[in-house]
Amino acid sequence: MYWAIHTRCGYDGTPPDTELGVPIEVGVWRLGNDLKQVPFASMDKEKRLEEALTKDISILSPGLMLIGCQISTAHGKFIDMLAIDGEGNLHVVELKRNRTPRDVVAQLLDYASWIQSLSYKQIAQIYSEKNGGSELEKAFAESFDTGLPEELNQSHELVVVGSELDSSSERIISYLSDNYGVPINAVFFRYFEDAGNEYLVRTWLVDPRQAEARASASGRSKRRAPWNGRDFYVSLGDGPHRTWEDCVEYGFVSGGGGKWYSQTLDLLCPEARVFVNIPKTGYVGVGIVKGPSVPVTDFKVEHNGAEIPVLDAPLKAPHLAEHAADPEKYEYFVPVEWIKTVPKQQAYWEKGLFAIQLTACRLRSQFTLERLSQHFGLDE
Repeated sequence: MYWAIHTRCGYDGTPPDTELGVPIEVGVWRLGNDLKQVPFASMDKEKRLEEALTKDISILSPGLMLIGCQISTAHGKFIDMLAIDGEGNLHVVELKRNRTPRDVVAQLLDYASWIQSLSYKQIAQIYSEKNGGSELEKAFAESFDTGLPEELNQSHELVVVGSELDSSSERIISYLSDNYGVPINAVFFRYFEDAGNEYLVRTWLVDPRQAEARASASGRSKRRAPWNGRDFYVSLGDGPHRTWEDCVEYGFVSGGGGKWYSQTLDLLCPEARVFVNIPKTGYVGVGIVKGPSVPVTDFKVEHNGAEIPVLDAPLKAPHLAEHAADPEKYEYFVPVEWIKTVPKQQAYWEKGLFAIQLTACRLRSQFTLERLSQHFGLDE
């Protein structure tokens, strides 16, 4: 079965890759002997969408861990879903349901006024209460392969989730995000049925990268370093499943062994800049992302003037193909055009440089960016 997906631009006609354009209608066609459009259908209940997100919060965004649902606030209200990212920041997710845009946005702002003061101890207690007494520290380590940051909740994000996009929601959310740097966004899921199969198609109101860059530029978080909207950090585990030599030779970064190791690679968008650090060794390269993250079975490289599957290429990593038959543990690849690389033996490190075990994340450290730009001879 083959699919064609079409999006219509926002009501102002702006293309979807511009600042204001927002896809508000998704069309799906099944390709075959007869071209057939798959009709949009209403989900039986908004509850089903919440159940899907509860089962796998990465449907909303990679790099999130669910803390719990129906979180009671100090004001007698209940947050639909509360999540945490790999940097220890909170994400409030509220389903729109049948409420007016004004009501749901006002509710989110009310929640934000409460969660901004939550302490490490309070967040850990909420997680424990919602997860049968489990410890937040252990769950975080299992999810992100790193320990909890010393300080949690340095910033937060607010997300409205719905099954349709209305112009009123767009105006209100865009106004708050664009003009005042409020960390608010909306994501809409369209539901399709075809031949007994069910599908969800996700559309963000504001590109999450643009939204965060705007919020950072507005200075809305005094406790969190701003992000420039371009630079990312990549932690590359150099060993039997991947080697830095292969990354340089064939132009990629990769991660695998489980979805929590690989899913943050989805953050790396084409034309983003990545700085690669080998844990306990140092920074070894900087490059420009040239495509989305894809599994090892789909990634191709150039060898002797021909494009071949990476699994057919002569590689230094002896166990790259170990999980090639296991979608849960696939190695995922992101193509990179290198600007500057150095051998592992010449890795650059000095005290104070940013390092974390997440495979990929936004690089906010100005100190690190300045030192790396100088070391790799980048023209800023």
